[in-house]
Amino acid sequence: MLNVLLMGGGAAGAQGGGGFQFIFIGGMILVMWLFMIRPQTKKAKMQKDFISNLREGDKIVTIAGIHGTVKKINEDGTLKIEVSAGTYLTIERSAISMEYTTAQQKAATTPAK
Repeated sequence: MLNVLLMGGGAAGAQGGGGFQFIFIGGMILVMWLFMIRPQTKKAKMQKDFISNLREGDKIVTIAGIHGTVKKINEDGTLKIEVSAGTYLTIERSAISMEYTTAQQKAATTPAK
């Protein structure tokens, strides 16, 4: 009798559960988009805007940790940076770290105690 009750409602239960599965999968996709994809695209857009707004004289930090000052912005997507007096490096724009550069600029504007 127990088997009949458990298995008897199987056909009706499968149809009702199908809609719930679609809602559950849709919810999972929405959560992934909200917590993973959207922040990454937002961060990539901010990085692109940061790199496109660089000017000569800006202090930067590369993703390799090299600190320097932008001396020249070339047309081919590269920058000439001065790392010490008279020492210049040519780097790609994409090699600039937005996080480290903004952290450096915040530290420079914060007064020492």
